[in-house]
Amino acid sequence: MIRTFLIASLLATTPAMAQTKAHALTDPMTPDTVAVYDPVRAEADYIRREVMVPMRDGVKLFTVVVMRKGTKDGPMLLTRTPYNAGGATTRNRAQKIEEILPVMDAEFVNDGYIRVYQDVRGLYKSEGDYVMNRPLRGPINTTRVDHATDAYDTIDWLVKNVPESNGRVGITGSSYPGFTALMALIDPHPALKASVPQSPMVDGWMGDDWFHNGAFRTFAFDYIVGQTAKKGGGRVPYSDADQYEVFLKAGSTGDFVRKWGLDDFPAVRKFMEHPDYDQYWQEQALDKLLAKRKLTVPTMLVVGQWDQEDSYGAPAVYKALEPQDVNNDMVHLVIGPWRHSQVNYEAASLGALDFEGDTGLQFRKTVMKPFLDQHLKGGPKADTPPVMTYATGANRWERSDRWPVGPGKPLYLQPGKALAFTPAPAAGMTSYVSDPAAPVPFVPPPYNGRDRAVWTTWLVTDQRFVATRPDVISYTTEVLTQEVHIAGQPMVDLFAATSGTDSDWVVKLIDVHPGEDSLHPKTAGMQLPIGIEIFRGRYAGSFETPAALVPGKVTNFKFGLPHVNHVFKPGHRIMVQVQSSLFPLYDRNPQTFVPNIFNAKAGDYAAATQSVAHGPGQASAIWLPIVP
Repeated sequence: MIRTFLIASLLATTPAMAQTKAHALTDPMTPDTVAVYDPVRAEADYIRREVMVPMRDGVKLFTVVVMRKGTKDGPMLLTRTPYNAGGATTRNRAQKIEEILPVMDAEFVNDGYIRVYQDVRGLYKSEGDYVMNRPLRGPINTTRVDHATDAYDTIDWLVKNVPESNGRVGITGSSYPGFTALMALIDPHPALKASVPQSPMVDGWMGDDWFHNGAFRTFAFDYIVGQTAKKGGGRVPYSDADQYEVFLKAGSTGDFVRKWGLDDFPAVRKFMEHPDYDQYWQEQALDKLLAKRKLTVPTMLVVGQWDQEDSYGAPAVYKALEPQDVNNDMVHLVIGPWRHSQVNYEAASLGALDFEGDTGLQFRKTVMKPFLDQHLKGGPKADTPPVMTYATGANRWERSDRWPVGPGKPLYLQPGKALAFTPAPAAGMTSYVSDPAAPVPFVPPPYNGRDRAVWTTWLVTDQRFVATRPDVISYTTEVLTQEVHIAGQPMVDLFAATSGTDSDWVVKLIDVHPGEDSLHPKTAGMQLPIGIEIFRGRYAGSFETPAALVPGKVTNFKFGLPHVNHVFKPGHRIMVQVQSSLFPLYDRNPQTFVPNIFNAKAGDYAAATQSVAHGPGQASAIWLPIVP
């Protein structure tokens, strides 16, 4: 009897029994919906708070604050995102903090950081109107608010309302959140002590998401539909079978827009109404806006060498801000061997390329976190170099005190499709016919751009699939007898003519691997692109005011390739490919000058003979930033 009583007493006082809720018998017709279910259980090792943070205009932004239980005097790391703050902080609905947050957060929350995610205004659970890439207050944004003011107001609220914090805030994020991290640097809150913008959207016309040197990137349409359609969104409802054929059959980009009802989207109309580099784009160019202000927040700009979406922004901002950095310790540049945003994931490989370990984790642990610890925790002082880049080809991290590291040296395009560091002795031309009816594909067809594996690796796709096309010229050096190490931005200095009145020029810098390589069988014979860029010919004289090209007249086209650190090894060759389309990544140039290419008619599309000049006075070249 006594034993029975003791067992009953113990059972009655166990935690599980103590927490059991008493429920009355349930009516069979009781509605089965509940208002809220909290997935964070008592055994969770973290605290997760959802709050609506007020902005200066009365709009409230949905914000999630996450920290490990017991956190005290913790620095706050903020990300302002259009990609669902709630989803980013409930990744696995787990009870461990590392499992509910993105992979990149583990090193921080395991060391006392408080992680904060916020929906930008107008998306997900935040109030207000969503304007894609909301411009800074000024000529094209006459409201009181922008991402700079929203960041300021958010930080002000956080330091006053998160008692577990030390009152110091850092901001980070990749792509669009990289853009918002940069916007926070304009009139920054005093508590903002560091910023790490990754692959930030900086200038959507010059070289980030929407245009490159005036050529339009068609993948923008799926993004716009997914971001801005409140109902029925997701993506444009065409077949995934082969987007090369889908866009080709549609006609002009404007025809494609009208066919799929995309002209109902204000963001699409803005693109079509501003095909040139007018005030609309110039007032959004963050590198120019930041250059006009004094940098007061230590900033680390991060980008991937093979970033397929936002390769332009980080180096452009570094170039704009570096002249202010008199002590070489306020603005830093990091270039890793990554695709877009790969810095925040596993990064031991990309396509056929293998690196020395997980380069993303290496960066986060040995570069980014010490940098943030110094500024958000008050020390110790980090050994942060002004520039940190990964030398692909040699597979090593390198530190330098400036960027570019090497001075420019011309590699000349030669007759007979040769490539050499000495100019051609005589003038001449190498020609091909570019036909908009059969544009050069940017990846091997059939092309499904919604296949993530294809999209994330197209910049490292073996270029042998186009090297023998008659509308692609492949200039190649002799086999290298010593390494050629470049660190900076290769610059295109192309002298060329067209029989049309407009033309695109695509230039690729390529590392040709030896055909036999038993140590590296995945890359044997590969034509590995180191940098690819396009230039719309109508802008040779002015980005703001396009003009027709004069048929047959040689024009000098100057533009940059993406910034790289790469070693061309002995036994390899350097190749430069020149072509006039990269489809359907970029819209087709009709090769007949029209006021707005979005609205080109079927009769405007015409084949043209393209001629690349070489020799004295017209020495086409790629200027390589060669490390001495």
